[in-house]
Amino acid sequence: MDLRGKKVLVTGAEGFIGSHLTERLVELGADVTALVQYNSFNNWGWIDTFDKEVLNSIKVETGDIRELDGMNRIIKGQEVVFHLAALIAIPYSYLSPMAYVRTNVEGTTNVLEACRNHDVQKIIHTSTSETYGTALYVPIDEKHPMQGQSPYSASKIGADKMAESFYRSFNMPIATLRPFNTYGPRQSARAVIPTIISQILAGKNEIKLGSLTPTRDFNFVKDTAEAFIKVAESDRTIGEVINAGSNYEITIGDTVKKIIDIIGKDVKIICDEERIRPEKSEVNRLWADNTKIKELTDWAPRYSIDEGLAETVAWIRENMKHYKPDIYNV
Repeated sequence: MDLRGKKVLVTGAEGFIGSHLTERLVELGADVTALVQYNSFNNWGWIDTFDKEVLNSIKVETGDIRELDGMNRIIKGQEVVFHLAALIAIPYSYLSPMAYVRTNVEGTTNVLEACRNHDVQKIIHTSTSETYGTALYVPIDEKHPMQGQSPYSASKIGADKMAESFYRSFNMPIATLRPFNTYGPRQSARAVIPTIISQILAGKNEIKLGSLTPTRDFNFVKDTAEAFIKVAESDRTIGEVINAGSNYEITIGDTVKKIIDIIGKDVKIICDEERIRPEKSEVNRLWADNTKIKELTDWAPRYSIDEGLAETVAWIRENMKHYKPDIYNV
């Protein structure tokens, strides 16, 4: 599928990954509608920071995926839907599990139902590596069992299964992309990499983190956005669940060391009990097998961890106004 000229909707377009994907779709010549969550301030999230040329190239719709009538109205006439809208913060899912069910499971179902009602040509549903839980074997391929180790991951498992059911029950053209640990410019401090960087750049000599021993398969956001594009373009991805990862694992502790080297300031790490997940909920190891996405598309990660971290540090340094390093953001 050639996305040039296609009527494309991105849900969650105001967010971290969604905003990068929206910009990339504009570059490719797609006719982009950006769905942002309705709010009385008319705040469009990261879309408000777009260059005027990009902003003038998209249509912005406000709505809520938890509301089916709105999804039918917004999705009518769209040819491709990238569904990224979700509640994603793991710590907050411990505080409000039902919010995750309503947004991630029920909201996804509304998007899928609206896509079915209006014969959308391709739907790319967003999963997460958190659905795998702690690795039972590595690298993690798409056949790895799913484990609901947090209310967030359980809600995403539910959303993934709804997507699978719509493909199997209604023969809908759905592909599920499962990104591993995306990071980069615009990511909020609820995630570990911007938490580390923003605390150091704020001048702190001691930074607070959770556990340093878990491993992650970190992926730069521009690589993740490109994975969405490649999965959409390939007809071979329909009905498939597909990892997007680097096939490289690194501990949180070693990630801290890389960031310290880039910034050039030594700091002391404080283990903050508030930031540690419950024992049975912690995902101790994530390492992606990316064989399948390479077989089905021509995608491969372009950014090394060092290149991606350097670009992220530079961006956060210029945009510290978006961060509150003294507050633990769940």
